[in-house]
Amino acid sequence: MEEVKKIIVILVGAVLGAVSLNLFLIPANVYASGFTGIAQLLSSITEEFAPFNVSTGILLFILNIPVGILGWIKVGKSFTIYSIISVVATTFFLELIPVQEISEDILLNAVFGGVIGAIGVGLTLKWGASTGGMDIIAMILSRMKDKPIGNYFFTMNSLIILTAGVLYGWEKALYTLVTLYVSSRVIDVIHTRHEKLTAMIITTKGNELQKAIHDKLVRGITKFPAKGAYMGEDKEMLMMVITRYELYNLEHIIKDVDPKAFTNIINTAGIFGFFRNDSF
Repeated sequence: MEEVKKIIVILVGAVLGAVSLNLFLIPANVYASGFTGIAQLLSSITEEFAPFNVSTGILLFILNIPVGILGWIKVGKSFTIYSIISVVATTFFLELIPVQEISEDILLNAVFGGVIGAIGVGLTLKWGASTGGMDIIAMILSRMKDKPIGNYFFTMNSLIILTAGVLYGWEKALYTLVTLYVSSRVIDVIHTRHEKLTAMIITTKGNELQKAIHDKLVRGITKFPAKGAYMGEDKEMLMMVITRYELYNLEHIIKDVDPKAFTNIINTAGIFGFFRNDSF
């Protein structure tokens, strides 16, 4: 049942992504982030400078083929399968939904396209999958170089903005920047995009929760004695650092073992010492 829910959420995210592109961003020549933005740019370039045109959906699918193979080998089969489902579904809906201009106001297109697309991405991430493309590449590069994933997103998006500016004018590039900013803010509200997070879990079932986490996640846990100030009940606090992709699994582990546990998730600015990067 849980897997069915996850697939449904991924399909909803794909629909929202396709609506964002075909009804708002593509008609306005405003570009999304990551591989989606690259597919948009390539589609625009082939339409304007080549004797043929390849749609954004088909290009997005083609770009994700080598990434999917790499993700299968380097990241993990389960995560990659759900990412592939997301990419295939997005491609299907991009071909199904016609490209149609709803508004002539480029700012409205940039903002609403960014918000709708970001809701789709945020929901997909929240349910333990990704939209493929740059997500998978960034994870692999981050492990190899041990640098923040955000660096790679920033580099890729900077190239998209610069290319859009050179080819179609700097006004389009500035509106693309608006879309990227709005998208990142909405995704942060739905599901954090920070690479590493610190989880502090207050529970009365410390040993059971520790075992359940270690069965699913290869993460170190530090335990502290704790006491509830109101009832005076003895508890334990489990503190651990995880990646954003592990947040979905951690949430479900806690709900299964101790639904009454109190958990605080905070963004982690940096880590000194050993942190295992290959446990996705």
